[in-house]
Amino acid sequence: MSKPKKPKQTKQVPTKQTPSFKPPTAALATHGPELPKIVTSRIGVENSYTLDTFLNTGGYQGLKKALSMTPEAVSEQVMTASLLGRGGAGFPAGRKWSMLGQSPVKYLVVNGDESEPATFKDRMLVENDPHQLIEGTVITAYAIGAVLAFIYIRGEFALALERLQAALNEAYQHGAVGKSIFGSSVSLDIIVQPGAGAYICGEETALLEALEGKRGFPRIKPPYFPAAVGLYGEPTIVNNVETISNIPWIVKNGGAAFRRLGEGNSTGTRLFALSGHVKRPGNYEIEMAKNSFENIIYDSDLGGGILNDHELKAFIPGGVSSPWFGPEHLGLPLSAEAVGQAGSMLGSGSIVVMDHTTCIVRVAWRITRFFHRESCGQCTPCREGAGWLEKILHRIESGAGKEEDLDLLMDVCDNISPGIIWPPAQTTICPLGPSIPPSIASGIKMFRDEFLIHVKEGGCPISDARHSAEVSRV
Repeated sequence: MSKPKKPKQTKQVPTKQTPSFKPPTAALATHGPELPKIVTSRIGVENSYTLDTFLNTGGYQGLKKALSMTPEAVSEQVMTASLLGRGGAGFPAGRKWSMLGQSPVKYLVVNGDESEPATFKDRMLVENDPHQLIEGTVITAYAIGAVLAFIYIRGEFALALERLQAALNEAYQHGAVGKSIFGSSVSLDIIVQPGAGAYICGEETALLEALEGKRGFPRIKPPYFPAAVGLYGEPTIVNNVETISNIPWIVKNGGAAFRRLGEGNSTGTRLFALSGHVKRPGNYEIEMAKNSFENIIYDSDLGGGILNDHELKAFIPGGVSSPWFGPEHLGLPLSAEAVGQAGSMLGSGSIVVMDHTTCIVRVAWRITRFFHRESCGQCTPCREGAGWLEKILHRIESGAGKEEDLDLLMDVCDNISPGIIWPPAQTTICPLGPSIPPSIASGIKMFRDEFLIHVKEGGCPISDARHSAEVSRV
């Protein structure tokens, strides 16, 4: 494994060479030959999305086993597995299930509204193994006693929606969904619901509002914790696509087998979406806690190192909502505990790598612009603060910035997320507000001199024609 080089304090113009980006439908093997593929076992298999392929590779065996168990026994296996949610918050799935309120009507909602920039793992799972998701959905619904299940998929995922609906039709015909599943007394209907492209609907309560036909406004918690007051006012479990896709393997092999992988509370394998300045971007299923950021970025069978053999400048460890890390954090294990203690999160499982040619101001501006445009507008700090921050960053990047703008940026960030700490405090109903400051605070803390160079030299020192055109258009 090649070792990372220390970044040099030099100004260089980015090269025009770009990686040949591997589409998100092509995940690589689980890192380590002795490790099982839990959610990507069929990735790369011809016609992996069809029922015939699924059945020929052990599909629906986990569901049949679950139906031979009590719902409580199924839930106990998930609790034993210590499966952390794979959508962003990282809350243990078994604990979430145990908090479900008692009611004759309960719902299950699968969150497939994968909206975090540079996150593309769930899309791959839905496109290439939709039956696995359906099997996990039925098992989960059985375990929690749900009367109806919804799979909410990002509207832009046209192929994923097409294959998921086709797979659901096959599952009904096969007897895996519908009345008297596999001849049992268990019945369940599943509804596939496409979203309309709003980032905010990835937040679980905004998603429930959208399912009810309303505008995607997050709900105040409490009292509207979905497990207590969820869809149509009934107790509801909302789990992520990857989380649900783990369930068949856990039931089939046992929660203890899953827990033997990883360390501490970070058990099993996890799917990471690696992008940015790496030689081999793509989705990688690797064992949690036993691998580090250095492994996934530099190992030859994973990221393969920095593109063009450049030097690492910084990386975003868990989606653009998370605080950044520098080269000194490469040795951190891919563990929720270790990353949290270091001041960030694994979040959505997206790792974005930036080499030494990256303009930090530009990155912070683009991320902030995204959040400004995706804010639902319900809360003043997010609605107004995001716009102010975007304008200030654009001013600095376009050459009209002032030195005091750096303090102004931090002041506005502090009003959105008091203290600018991690885990964040928030003044908004949902976490979108606190998702805005991390890129700005990280950029200023780690690369303050780069911001000052923009101010003193009247523009970006790392510029090209394409970037100049983009800045001038805004």
